[in-house]
Amino acid sequence: MEPKTQGDIDKLSLALSKLSEEDPTFTVESDQETGQTIISGMGELHLDIIIDRLRREFGVEINQGAPQVNYKEAIRGTFQVHETFKKQTGGRGKYADIVAEFSPADEGVTGLQFIDEVKGGNIPREFIPAVEKGLKSSMSNGVLAGYELVAMKVRLLDGAYHPVDSDALSFEICAHMAYKEALKKCSPVLMEPIMKLEVVTPEEYMGDIVGDLNRRRGQIQDMDSKGNSRIIKALVPLAEQFGYVTVLRTLSSGRATSSMEFSHYEQVPAPIAKEVVERQGRIFIGE
Repeated sequence: MEPKTQGDIDKLSLALSKLSEEDPTFTVESDQETGQTIISGMGELHLDIIIDRLRREFGVEINQGAPQVNYKEAIRGTFQVHETFKKQTGGRGKYADIVAEFSPADEGVTGLQFIDEVKGGNIPREFIPAVEKGLKSSMSNGVLAGYELVAMKVRLLDGAYHPVDSDALSFEICAHMAYKEALKKCSPVLMEPIMKLEVVTPEEYMGDIVGDLNRRRGQIQDMDSKGNSRIIKALVPLAEQFGYVTVLRTLSSGRATSSMEFSHYEQVPAPIAKEVVERQGRIFIGE
């Protein structure tokens, strides 16, 4: 949620703080990755009442919607890039030159897997950390839709420097330029959070619930029995689960319950990835 006007930012913060003090089942948090203010409660009716109180008791008008999905990006291909950064401004200039291979990180590795293979001092040792720093900072902004890159391997193969114009900043900027150029050629893909979902329901609602999960791109993992109830375990993309509790209540006449927790990240199907990228105002880079 967000206030409709800049002037309501402080009022909203104060109101949410008071409401959370009154009601221990109501929580407020700020998502560090998306910047959104997220409210949580015992159900959608509970949150509707909270929002109504914000308007009536505190005079705060808000915009509300589903939380943003925290997508990530990854690469599937390999590309070798030769990048040169050169800038002359009259006095001392800027110069850096690197040759590097970008590829998916080894299995189990997250973040940057950096391998220095420069021989013969073609890039002085003191500039190598600057290349690594430039690559690490670049990973916070993927080339598809600006989401964080999960992992990549970079082999720094070769390069060149100028005895006067080269410095650490030049090599950091050059690494950033190489990242942007190479990743477009490395088959970038969008990754989405997949949730583990467990639904407990009377037998007669099984068909409707499973059919609904299939429409949500869910993958049924297991079905079990417990007393007179059936237990459905499935993996479902988080993007498809907003509002699920209300739908489940409708499908089961209020008799089914569900619980959900994060499982892993998985590649988004190309047609859906295209929609997400275009919503961000970007041009989709097809595989």
